[in-house]
Amino acid sequence: MILYRIPMPFSLSRLAWLALAVLLSGTAAYAERQPSDDERFVDDPRVQHLSYTFPQTGESIPYALFVPESYREGVEAPFIVSLHGLGRGYDWLMGYNGFLDYAEAGGYIVATPLGYTRRGWFGSRETEDPTDAQYSEQDVMNVIARVRTEFAVDDNRIYLWGHSMGGAGTYHIGINNPDLFAGLAVAAPAPRRDLDPQALEAIVDVPVLVIHGDDDQTVPVEQSRQWVAKMRELGMQHIYIEIPGGDHSLIVSQNRENMKKIVDFFNIVRKQ
Repeated sequence: MILYRIPMPFSLSRLAWLALAVLLSGTAAYAERQPSDDERFVDDPRVQHLSYTFPQTGESIPYALFVPESYREGVEAPFIVSLHGLGRGYDWLMGYNGFLDYAEAGGYIVATPLGYTRRGWFGSRETEDPTDAQYSEQDVMNVIARVRTEFAVDDNRIYLWGHSMGGAGTYHIGINNPDLFAGLAVAAPAPRRDLDPQALEAIVDVPVLVIHGDDDQTVPVEQSRQWVAKMRELGMQHIYIEIPGGDHSLIVSQNRENMKKIVDFFNIVRKQ
């Protein structure tokens, strides 16, 4: 064993300590996060802003949690995991018009993970620092495990949905965990353009809801049409809602009716 002695007095910033640790250990550094990654945006007393220690790095990572008033300890509740869009805050989807009202009515626990950074793509795309994508996906799985440990969750009614980047993450994480979720929903999803929809074979038995506006200037609706066509070809249970004149964001973030369709979908699908 080689011991390194640092002359004292000596002061290092957090970043310098990380760099030093890399030099001494010979291992790769983990991605540098920004203070903005931890910003909160939703001011709603029903939303709990929490954090946990990310095992892979020892960092404190935030997530938001909603627990319905109807929840009783020991009584299993359905659970919705919600993934935000590119650059949005970890609690962003908690502010979607009507979401928590419908979650309360259905008795759902809701969690919104950060995905390690606000631009990690939940593992669905390569990132500038490959570690970001890896940790982004792992953060979602960590939050799911944490909620399932702390609350009585109905294992037959765990759902995943996301908007834009979060929709890409929903496809990706759903495909990687085909036995975990009872249903998936995506709004204006943005999977990699070169990703073959044939990947859906992994979740052929998982019901999927897709919502997309036909005037989406950010993610062309043709992409969802291709994925839905593959669902049809594979014989998957799915619902496709194309919104005439619908844009990329407001079709779900500010539209209570469409937000209700997502929760209503989860109300009727569950594992057999």
